[in-house]
Amino acid sequence: MFDHRDLFMQYLLVERGLSGNTVEAYGRDTLRYLTFLLDEKCHQPGQITPHLVASFIVRLKAEGLSPRSRARTLSALRMFHRFLLVEGYAETNPTALLESPKIGGKLPTFLSSREIELLLAAPVGDGPTEVRDRAMLELLYATGLRVSELVNLTARTVNLDAGYLLTFGKGGKERLVPLGDAAIGAVRRYQLEVRHKMERSGGRDELFLTRLGEGMSRQAFWNMVKKRASQAGISRSISPHTLRHSFATHLLENGADLRSVQIMLGHADLSSTQIYTHVTRERLKRIHEECHPRG
Repeated sequence: MFDHRDLFMQYLLVERGLSGNTVEAYGRDTLRYLTFLLDEKCHQPGQITPHLVASFIVRLKAEGLSPRSRARTLSALRMFHRFLLVEGYAETNPTALLESPKIGGKLPTFLSSREIELLLAAPVGDGPTEVRDRAMLELLYATGLRVSELVNLTARTVNLDAGYLLTFGKGGKERLVPLGDAAIGAVRRYQLEVRHKMERSGGRDELFLTRLGEGMSRQAFWNMVKKRASQAGISRSISPHTLRHSFATHLLENGADLRSVQIMLGHADLSSTQIYTHVTRERLKRIHEECHPRG
């Protein structure tokens, strides 16, 4: 069955067009699954039963995997077994009737408007890294990009005159996202005053560069956000995704419609965006409890 897994990986990458990170995660999940099946003396797709798949998920729970991780694993197995069925390697799909582990309704964390202002003002000075960091933070908050989308931007995909950028989200799907004046100004300054100083050998496509002239990595940007948050006096733990959550939450709080926010975030399903309506409702409830005389 490991040969089937190799074909499945190619299918995810080439035909489904999933991102490298998603394919890698599904690859780990199916490898773990097939190893489990071998331990159970199961060597052919036709030998796999719903009970066997359920036993695997139960084992993941016993090993301490969170409901979210188990749900993702089951999603990978569902896709794997659908692939086996469609391609004729199996006659049944043992995952068809299995329910996903219930995921708790954890709401995304976001920054207040005041905290955002403090964070954006944290890179003080006119040095190259300060100008670059301000541009990256302004751009991330203005667009709600995923960090991978941000670091993969090129100068050609950002049109400051038109006030839009082009990005490629999950599955390689492209979308246009509008920019605000503050982000346009910060990025324009970075491009005119700083970027050419950081570009050591020339010919780099990435918009944002490190001091060594290389493209900014996700981990490097993550570290920068934590550093600037500390400088801003924000004590709680935040990540680049916190700015994405803040972008969506603040738009909805200020009257944006859910469908527009969905498009800007690049969510394939509106249900992924609806979590932010819960955030705003929870916030209103908390304000009412704190401020109403009979709360």
